[in-house]
Amino acid sequence: MHTVKALNFRNLDLNLLRVFDVVMAERSLTRAGRRLALTQPAISNALRRLRDTLHDELLTRQGLVLVPTPRAEALWPVIRTALQQLEQSLAPSGFEPSTDQSTFILTMADATASELMPGLSSWLETQAPGVSLRVVPLTTRDPRRLLRAETADLAVGHFPAVLADLTARAQSGEGVDFQHQRLFDGEYVCVMHRDHPLARAPLTLDAFCEARHLLVSFSGRPFGFVDEALASLGRQRRVVMTVNQFATAGRVVAQSNMLTVLPRHFVRVAGMGEALALRELPLHVPLVHVDMLWSSHRPPTGALNWLRDAVARAAQEAQDRHGPRVQTDGATQHPAT
Repeated sequence: MHTVKALNFRNLDLNLLRVFDVVMAERSLTRAGRRLALTQPAISNALRRLRDTLHDELLTRQGLVLVPTPRAEALWPVIRTALQQLEQSLAPSGFEPSTDQSTFILTMADATASELMPGLSSWLETQAPGVSLRVVPLTTRDPRRLLRAETADLAVGHFPAVLADLTARAQSGEGVDFQHQRLFDGEYVCVMHRDHPLARAPLTLDAFCEARHLLVSFSGRPFGFVDEALASLGRQRRVVMTVNQFATAGRVVAQSNMLTVLPRHFVRVAGMGEALALRELPLHVPLVHVDMLWSSHRPPTGALNWLRDAVARAAQEAQDRHGPRVQTDGATQHPAT
C-alpha cells in the first residue's frame, strides 16, 4: 500500500492541488474557474483526476452547493498551507512601500470607509504611491469566508459573534485561524431632518418608539441592535423602511419624517450636518467595537503587515481628529442599527 501511495504522489500534477484549494474556498466551479482563468469543464476535469488519484469524491453536490467530504476537509488546510509556503518562498521576501505596486482589497461599510479612507489616501500618496486599495461593501456579520477565500485581504467592522466564537475556540484549545485588532469604538445617535417635530426638544423613549424608523440593515432584516436594546426594556419601534448604506439613510431622513440611527461622526464627515438634527438615543446602547479581522491561513508577509499597520494608523489619526470624544465618537459598521 505504501508503494502505491508513493507512486501516485510522484505522478501527481501539483496544479490539481491549486484547483482543489480554490474550489474548496469558493464552493463553486464557476467562481473557481473565474479566479483561475479556466473553463468550468477544465475545473471539473482537474477535480476528476484528483479524485481518481486520492480515491475520494472530495466534493459532492447537494442542490446548488458543493459539500466537501471529511477527507477533503482534512486535506484542505494542509494543502493550502503548503501552497502558501511555496508561494512565499518563491516570491520576493521584502516589501518596500515606496516602490511596491500591490493591490489590496478591504471590505467595510460606507460609514467605516468614510472614517478610514481619507487617512489611507494621504498615507498612500506620500509613502506608497504605487500601491492601490480596493474597498468592497461588507454585507455580512461574518466575513470569515471572504477572508478564507482571499476575496478580501482585510475586513473592518463590528463582528461580535465572530470574536466570541474565536475566543471560545481558543479557550477550548481548538486552533484559531483568524486574528483581530481593535481599532476604535463607535457611538450612535438618533438622526432626523432639521424641521422634524421631535427636533425641538430632548428625545423621549415614548416618542422614539412611536416614530416611523428607517433602519440600516445589510441583510434587509428589520431588526438590529437598537431593537435588541428596546426588547430588553419590553419596548419596540416601528421600522417602515430598510436600506443598506448609511449615506442613503442620511439622505432619506433629510427629506422625510422618519428617524434613523447613524454613527455620530458620519453625519459630520458626510457633509449632512446642516440638513439633519442629532439627538442622544433615549436608551442605553453599548458602544460598538470596530475591529480589523484577517485570516491566519495566509502566511505573514511584509505587505500584509504593512497594510494592517496602515489601517491601524488611519484609525488612530481619525480618532485624534475627533478631539476629546475619541472613545465614543467614531464610525462603525453594523448589519442592522
